[in-house]
Amino acid sequence: MDRQPILDGDRLTLRPLRADDWTALFAVASDPKIWALHPAHDRWREPVFRAFFDDALESGGALVMTDKTTGTIIGSSRYGVPGAEGPGEIEIGWTFLARSYWGSGWNAQAKRLMLAHALAFVDRVIFQIGIDNVVSRRAMANIGGRLIEGRSRLHERGGAMVEHVFYEITPESFATGPLSRR
Repeated sequence: MDRQPILDGDRLTLRPLRADDWTALFAVASDPKIWALHPAHDRWREPVFRAFFDDALESGGALVMTDKTTGTIIGSSRYGVPGAEGPGEIEIGWTFLARSYWGSGWNAQAKRLMLAHALAFVDRVIFQIGIDNVVSRRAMANIGGRLIEGRSRLHERGGAMVEHVFYEITPESFATGPLSRR
């Protein structure tokens, strides 16, 4: 599976992250309100975001989202390593979006494009979300993600251990879920 494809939607394009995207992507990420409910609530700070950005570049799966009308970078997402969490699955995560694009279908379009690409190669896509990140959990439910009961993990975020829960989308749930109708 190509983890850095170019994915084109009607309003946005996802393309591989490049080192020269730093300034534009940090301009988006430097808004503290984006991270207020996120377990890594200090990611808006330059040194913290620099580590996140460098990890994204090194991952080989990071994508930036651009507004097709303006060409502006509006956020980022990433594919994990296929099978890293379990056989036949890949993770989509590390997603953030400029607040001016919240609540109007931009995240759903990015996820639909990424899911359609990934589900051509794997049995399911998983998402890890901080248990208290109500915004991301609500967004996951809105796109048809199913909570995987009994599956969780602790991650260190902002100096504290934070429980993360897992959601999944399979080819079947994707084909019949809300994203298939968009």
